Amino acid sequence: MPNKCDKTVNDKRPVNLDFGAIITIPSIASILHRITGVFLVAGMAVLIYLLDESLASEQQFNDVKMLTSSVMFKLILLAVLAGLIYHSVAGVKHLILDMGIGETLEGGIAAAKLVFIISAILTLLVGVWIW
Repeated sequence: MPNKCDKTVNDKRPVNLDFGAIITIPSIASILHRITGVFLVAGMAVLIYLLDESLASEQQFNDVKMLTSSVMFKLILLAVLAGLIYHSVAGVKHLILDMGIGETLEGGIAAAKLVFIISAILTLLVGVWIW
């Protein structure tokens, strides 16, 4: 019995994909929205753990307070908040698209650029607030 893989076919699939045509700004925004959603689960778990530790006793509160004043913690907090900001702004964009506003390719590109700009500005403001 012949195997299907043994059969030679004149295959006209492209050998090299043009990722510039496949990966567009709206697709990057959508992929980042999904990644930040997963990232937020881990980030919030760490922050909730620290909240639990700080409420356990006065000594643990002081330990967590000392930890939160370190530069490394502030960077981690900024990363979690940047993910939250991006995920929230992109979520609002998706809600607006669900209402039928900006469903064209041009509208999707403009909305994705707007998400990046708003997220960057808000993240910068939160970074200034943290420090």
